[in-house]
Amino acid sequence: MQPIVIIGTGLAGYTLARELRKLDSVTPLVMITADDGGFYSKPMLSNALLRGKTPAQLVSADAAKMAADIDAVIKVRTRVEAIDTAAHTVTANGEVIAYSRLVLAVGARPIRLPLEGDGAADVLTVNSLDDYAQFHAQLQGPRRVAVIGPGLIGCEFANDLAGAGHKVSIIGPDPHPLGRLLPSEAGNAVRSALSAIGIEWHLGTVVSRIERDGGAYRLALADGNEVNADVVLSAIGLQADTRLAQQAGLVVNRGIVVDAQLRASAADVYALGDCAEVNGMVLPFVLPLMEQARTLAAVLAGREAAVNYPPMPVAVKTPACPVVVAPPAPGALGEWRVQADADGVRAEFTDGAQLRGFALTGAATAAKQALVKQLMA
Repeated sequence: MQPIVIIGTGLAGYTLARELRKLDSVTPLVMITADDGGFYSKPMLSNALLRGKTPAQLVSADAAKMAADIDAVIKVRTRVEAIDTAAHTVTANGEVIAYSRLVLAVGARPIRLPLEGDGAADVLTVNSLDDYAQFHAQLQGPRRVAVIGPGLIGCEFANDLAGAGHKVSIIGPDPHPLGRLLPSEAGNAVRSALSAIGIEWHLGTVVSRIERDGGAYRLALADGNEVNADVVLSAIGLQADTRLAQQAGLVVNRGIVVDAQLRASAADVYALGDCAEVNGMVLPFVLPLMEQARTLAAVLAGREAAVNYPPMPVAVKTPACPVVVAPPAPGALGEWRVQADADGVRAEFTDGAQLRGFALTGAATAAKQALVKQLMA
């Protein structure tokens, strides 16, 4: 019996493996990863500093423990060089591995800015535990940290850094934080709360150059201002990693194109998580990933299943200003209706009487469950 091969041991790959083993304890399972295969939750990287967690402490199980728990062969520090969908093989570190079914759980990779200056190559991104270890190593003692990108990840890291005693500046072209998720009233509430813990904002502008300045950096902004920093973190977003899929001739768009059963365009090939475009949507959040994993486990076990997302509110990890948002679907008709006071912002995106999404900050987050029920109605 040829194994099911899963490329990737992030949250998507390991969640799928665990869900599969609940339904199928017999089929051989091989997992391939370019890192050490330790299990950790990537969303926790953006609030590890305030919790005093070192990179090693974020790992809850090493590859050997995971292999025993899910009865799998896990090939660590192994890179997949080629996929042959006709022969049903992958080549990894020179070894040809046959598969019965192949799953791509390769995640997303950071978008890189085309920055100028001799310090541009030193800009850090955090998209893995290895990345976080490098970032963590540069934060010994109070540091000035420039965060490029005022979106979800940028704000989470900024709150964590400030809480851990670092001086933080956030830079980005948006008029307010979390501009892709929140209406302006809610975004400005986040800005005010993060300002209150010492975070400095440079919005409506971008970084044009980064120059080394001794052991630090000088960031020249398009509006003529400058930001000085000891560490520069780029958090402008991620893009689905479709490189292997493209090389294998799979159909890709914003992600690896799959249907409601997570099937890609070649027979016996599937994808899930941040790399997958499911029914036209790329949803780089934990709850969609979990639904995809349960669905794909059932499909691989020979059962009927299809992705059917329930309402999936996102909790933004900014303790200075708690945020919960259920964004309306792209292109949804409607308008934001906003109630704001000193305790928080309650924003509802409605189409007539129908609730299509919501955004809550501060004490208003207590309305989350009631609004989720309305979305399900």
